[in-house]
Amino acid sequence: MAVSKPLPRLLSWFSRPTLSTQLTIIGLIITLFFVIVAVFGSAFQAWGWLQDPRESLSNPISQAPSAEHWFGTSRQGYDVFSRTLFGAQAALQVVLLATTLSLLAGVPLGLISGYLGGKLDKVLLFVMDSIYAFPKLLLAMTLAFVVGRGILNAAIAVSISFIPQYYRVVRNQTTSVKTELFIEAAKALGASPARVLSRYLFLNVLQSIPVLFTLNTANAIFILGGLGFLGLGLPEEVPEWGHDLKLALDALPTGIWWTALYPGLAMTLMVTGLSLLGEGLSEYFNPRARNNE
Repeated sequence: MAVSKPLPRLLSWFSRPTLSTQLTIIGLIITLFFVIVAVFGSAFQAWGWLQDPRESLSNPISQAPSAEHWFGTSRQGYDVFSRTLFGAQAALQVVLLATTLSLLAGVPLGLISGYLGGKLDKVLLFVMDSIYAFPKLLLAMTLAFVVGRGILNAAIAVSISFIPQYYRVVRNQTTSVKTELFIEAAKALGASPARVLSRYLFLNVLQSIPVLFTLNTANAIFILGGLGFLGLGLPEEVPEWGHDLKLALDALPTGIWWTALYPGLAMTLMVTGLSLLGEGLSEYFNPRARNNE
């Protein structure tokens, strides 16, 4: 029965009439909207609700928003509404893959480094601090030059900059928790280092991972947009907000504002939703924040 306790506690926290929980709910709604669009975008297109975002119109002249094209069309003849919605699909694919890769690398390294200490800890600290010192977009640009375009390549380029965050948070918590009496008792009873790490330490540092994951996903969207704007992200035919903003830049002086407004607004809205959700999770998982309410 103990397994079911977190869910009622989470629902109870969401039901509190505080500003933080209301903002978290707003962030959750925004995030779910983009997830639904990303997951069912292809189905919406098959049902005729969305035009093909890669198909140029027979008359590739930019058209203002209208009943036929809600967000207008671009100078390349693309339907901006379809490109904007399908941009969520590309964004979620890349950033979820990127943050998952960084999580899978940073969490084990943080656990091992914090638990074992010694020279390994010093070497890993030096490497992670060196990576963290680089601006995230600059590091992603450098890696994108090396690995090239594509969803997996873009995810790899974005993921490297987030590994130090998982590493430092998990390492610091592991260093603090490993001196607790229950860890000493487990080792005294013959628990192997692998069991101590996976069974005891990992469960005690787990609460910080959802917060980092959500906030890093929000940051990764901006990095992916920056790569797309510079022509280093996904292939040109893939609908992606950063690339569409790059195409819209030349059209702005001629008064074609809609090709830049809607992709930029979608990117900002998605990042805002994820940031609100991440801040809410941070407050929920932080005992001090809950006790101060």
